[in-house]
Amino acid sequence: MTVSTAAPERRLSTSILVIGTGGSGLRAAIELAEAGVDVLVAGKRPRNDAHTSLAAGGINAALGTMDPGDSWQQHAADTITESYLLADPRTVETVTRNAARGIEDLERYGMPFAREDDGRISQRFFGAHTFRRTAFSGDYTGLEIQRTLVNRAAQLRIPIVDSLYVTRLLTNEDGAVFGAYGFDIEDGTRYLIHADAVILAAGGHNRIWRRTSSRRDENTGDSFRLAVLAGARLRDAELVQFHPSGILEPENAAGTLISEAARGEGGILRNALGERFMERYDPERMELSTRDRVALAAFTEIKEGRGTANGGVWLDVSHLPRETIMRRLPRVYQTMLELQMLDITTDPIEIAPTAHYSMGGVWVRPEDHSTDVPGLYAIGEASSGLHGANRLGGNSLIELLVYGRITAHAAADYATGLAAHRRSASAVAEARAEIDGLLASDGPENVRALQRAIRNTMTEHAGVVRDEQGLRTGLTELDAIEARIASIGVHPDIAGYQDLAHAFDLLSSALAARATLQSALERRETRGCHNRSDYPETDPSLQVNLVWSADGTIEREQIPPVPEEIAALMREVSSAGKLVE
Repeated sequence: MTVSTAAPERRLSTSILVIGTGGSGLRAAIELAEAGVDVLVAGKRPRNDAHTSLAAGGINAALGTMDPGDSWQQHAADTITESYLLADPRTVETVTRNAARGIEDLERYGMPFAREDDGRISQRFFGAHTFRRTAFSGDYTGLEIQRTLVNRAAQLRIPIVDSLYVTRLLTNEDGAVFGAYGFDIEDGTRYLIHADAVILAAGGHNRIWRRTSSRRDENTGDSFRLAVLAGARLRDAELVQFHPSGILEPENAAGTLISEAARGEGGILRNALGERFMERYDPERMELSTRDRVALAAFTEIKEGRGTANGGVWLDVSHLPRETIMRRLPRVYQTMLELQMLDITTDPIEIAPTAHYSMGGVWVRPEDHSTDVPGLYAIGEASSGLHGANRLGGNSLIELLVYGRITAHAAADYATGLAAHRRSASAVAEARAEIDGLLASDGPENVRALQRAIRNTMTEHAGVVRDEQGLRTGLTELDAIEARIASIGVHPDIAGYQDLAHAFDLLSSALAARATLQSALERRETRGCHNRSDYPETDPSLQVNLVWSADGTIEREQIPPVPEEIAALMREVSSAGKLVE
């Protein structure tokens, strides 16, 4: 086998490779290590700063510590109702049944949950929950979970390779995965990793919009591209949650979230005319309406010319007592002071809807999150099945823990059952050649400019509200952008190989954008987060999942019936007085 001379190459071997150092990846790795299974974790971001650390609000489980009447069945019913009937009931049952176990695991690892005076874990309301079932740790729940998992991984001495950008999953002639290939973002060292099974936990694709709650080097669709090139499919790519309140300035922080706690504490939304516009859209719940409805309301105000000069609306908490703001919204106060020198105790915040969460992802089986590719699994925001057309606040964090544990066992069982570990020299050669080819690129097109072009296209044509003409225009624009990608220039420098990483981010973004646009075109209805102005009604025949393949074909996948014990509890849940997160 000839090794490229472009850069040194390290070869590693493990039983299970986990790609992604966020909550789901680390939880899977911990389960494997505790079971004595050889595991290696690779991530392109520092492990302490993975995307999970940004999650603020809380984590769901029907513990009944505050409301003894709660149950996993009610949690499941609320989840399916809020999904607009697109969640897979089997996935929902798995998560809600095992949620308490997930919380217990975090406790065992040392998670500092907020507690009542008698020691019970505190739980609070989130929107569309029948009972108080969201456990939390201040407004830094995700960060505390990430710290807890990182610490447990360190105790178990799990090998974690930070700044490793995985560019390809390696599959053999039978289509089974046998490892991955990538490079170190800092020094360009190549990595050839052999593994019996791979767990993909590398996030979603909401960075392909102009305003997004993700940072610039995360959630660019890496999981989608890696999985699809290996032979997997995507499900519900069009179902993306837009958070109502992302800031507009400064540009490098556009989309940074203002926690919905700001509305939960009494924040008021106004348009540029000073009107409290939620009266028009949900007069009963006002600012405490569901996330998809508030985002649609803000979008409509801006679109119809009642927005600010910058294309936003105002979120005002200045009428609240200063003490309340400092005690209940400390992170919002600090963020706006740092980013805009804005004092929210006296001035309103300019916000607009921002792409926040990929509710779809890689197609997986509900029982173990295995994919179409033997030996490949996907978990966390990289996967699909739980959220449907609107995610129930607090469900994303518990999903990480439940399927991190379950999928770890499935991957270990698969690896144990292998009679032989077949590899493919041509797959490795192709992965090497891809990096070599990009490093040799010296064309006139700028990678970052093309990334921005994709974000502009998705924002203009596949944002909060979509229509046939816009989506088709988006696909035409994407064709043109992909043609320009053939002429990019990639120039690593003394600072490292970030330019090469951006090039791969661009390739992933283009694939994720195409899957999203084509799936959004196919879903000719309005349901949850997916608003079609030309099809404003919900179509019962589209109560299906749309499964996208690399050739652009889309299959309508029927959703299994909801078990009676869950269906009996399904009803619309009022958000009156509840925090919507």
